Amino acid sequence: MSLRVLFIGGTGIISSACSRRALHEGIDLYVLNRGESATRPSPPGAHVLRADARDPAAVREVLGDLNFDVVVDFVAFTPAHVQQDVELFAGRTGQYVFISSASAYQTPPTHLPIVESTPLRNPLWEYSRQKIACEDLLVREYREHNFPITIVRPSHTYDRTLVPFDGGWTVVDRMRRGLEVVVPGDGTSPWTITHNTDFAVGFVGLLGATTAIGEAFHITSHEAPTWNQIFTLVADAAGVEAHLVHVTSDAIAAADTELGAGILGDKSHAMTFDNSKVRSVVPHFAARIPFSQGAREIVAWHDADPTRRVVDSRMNHLFDELIATYRPHAL
Repeated sequence: MSLRVLFIGGTGIISSACSRRALHEGIDLYVLNRGESATRPSPPGAHVLRADARDPAAVREVLGDLNFDVVVDFVAFTPAHVQQDVELFAGRTGQYVFISSASAYQTPPTHLPIVESTPLRNPLWEYSRQKIACEDLLVREYREHNFPITIVRPSHTYDRTLVPFDGGWTVVDRMRRGLEVVVPGDGTSPWTITHNTDFAVGFVGLLGATTAIGEAFHITSHEAPTWNQIFTLVADAAGVEAHLVHVTSDAIAAADTELGAGILGDKSHAMTFDNSKVRSVVPHFAARIPFSQGAREIVAWHDADPTRRVVDSRMNHLFDELIATYRPHAL
């Protein structure tokens, strides 16, 4: 008998690939979300349930008396979200999978590659601290009440819709217009970037695995190009040359606090991972799509429809100001 699995979310960058993979593996998949995504619709073959995941009464009503072998929440970001899930699914699932974040690991790291036992500590980014608090809650529930948790920590995971830069397509548009683009730091830090279909192979392999109960896993690519290489690969895919201006992460944070939090708390540090643990449960997991191919997919998808090539005027202005201040000949 196939696993009965509930995905809460199911149409995001990570969850959409996991939905397709789950159906490919013969899983009886239920997807609960508020509505259809035009970019990533629910895949054919999934049972689609409509409810706001943050409305427990609505969720109970739409679930009825359904029980699941696995419940996965792709859209839980605070302890309140997780506590609601615990109350909803205690006794009606054999495994609850929480999507955390690799940004929860010790920042800056003291040892590379990162392993699952690396301490969780990120004083620089509120998003990461909320994920850590969620994990803490779930570990207590597992220890004290045997709530069957599995924690998964993705790193930078993308699909063809996601330009992997702050500012998104704005950066590619600048490249194509021959303008300089901002690279945080000196651009030489290795950065692990993972195609969502590769992530999905490892992730779906954990569903229903008894050896995954009570455990945490990260699932990432084995490839870690530098930020200079990532910018250059996207420029190559766009058919242009990248003109890079390196600006310290602190300077970016001083110019834009929100943007800086994500850079200082995540992207400014070298980050590589040891995937031995997930491979011990999912031996066939391997990252097969290099970012050179992923960059071509990103550019092709955006070029296929002009409405996808959104330029952010505020980010453009910020980039112009940073470049005018920090380009080498201005010093």
